[in-house]
Amino acid sequence: MDVIVQAFLDHLSVERGLSANTQEAYGRDLSQFVVCLRGKGVRAFDEVTEDHLVGFLEALRASGASAGSTRRKLSAVKTFCKFAYRDGFVKRDFTANIAGLKGPQRLPSVLSIEEVSNLLAQPDTRETAGARDKAMLEVLYASGLRVSELITLKTIDVNMDVGFVRCLGKGSKERIIPLGKVAIEYLQRYLLTARGKYVKTTSSEYLFLTNRGTKMSRISFWKIIKKYTAAAGITRNITPHTLRHSFATHLLQGGADLRSIQEMLGHADIATTQVYTHVTQEKLKQVYRKTHPRA
Repeated sequence: MDVIVQAFLDHLSVERGLSANTQEAYGRDLSQFVVCLRGKGVRAFDEVTEDHLVGFLEALRASGASAGSTRRKLSAVKTFCKFAYRDGFVKRDFTANIAGLKGPQRLPSVLSIEEVSNLLAQPDTRETAGARDKAMLEVLYASGLRVSELITLKTIDVNMDVGFVRCLGKGSKERIIPLGKVAIEYLQRYLLTARGKYVKTTSSEYLFLTNRGTKMSRISFWKIIKKYTAAAGITRNITPHTLRHSFATHLLQGGADLRSIQEMLGHADIATTQVYTHVTQEKLKQVYRKTHPRA
């Protein structure tokens, strides 16, 4: 069984291009499933029945696993089994008759336009770090990049004459995203006045650098967001992904179509993008409840 699981993990890496963290998560979930099967005397995946899978789910619930964790593990097993059946490792898909577990849809946390403006006004652009931080925040909100995409941008990825940024998203898929004039203005200012002060003895190809002249890390940028969130007086838990959600929601509220937003966000499935329609609908409901005399 371990050999087939490893073949699946190799498939995730080589064919689907998933991140190391995602591969490790699949590996942990499937390892737990295999341990459960062996505890029931199962020695090959062709011996697995629907009852074994149901028993695995019941064991998870009995152990106190959260509903979200249980859903994720079932999804991992179903994805694995589809692969194993398709590639001939097993004779039947023992998950075919087991429906996925649906959980409550959690709407993404979104800042209002006023909150975003307040947050982006916090960096002091007269300072080197402030100029860099301002450029990063403006580019993030202007493009809806994931934080991993933002910190791996290279200087050649930005075309300020035309007004776009190029990035490699999940699965190494390239996409081109427009940049607004405000983001371009502060990016140019950063490149002219601040970036050179971060470059050490050897030049770096990365756009945003740390005090050591190295590429910005996820943790470092997370700390930057927290710093300016506190300065803006925003008490909610804000992450770099919050600006990505705000980017998409504000575009939708402004009249952008879902397909365009999907392209800019780099979503493979438009169903992922549709969550932002729920955000705007919920906002409308809140306005209605506050303003209509018979709400």
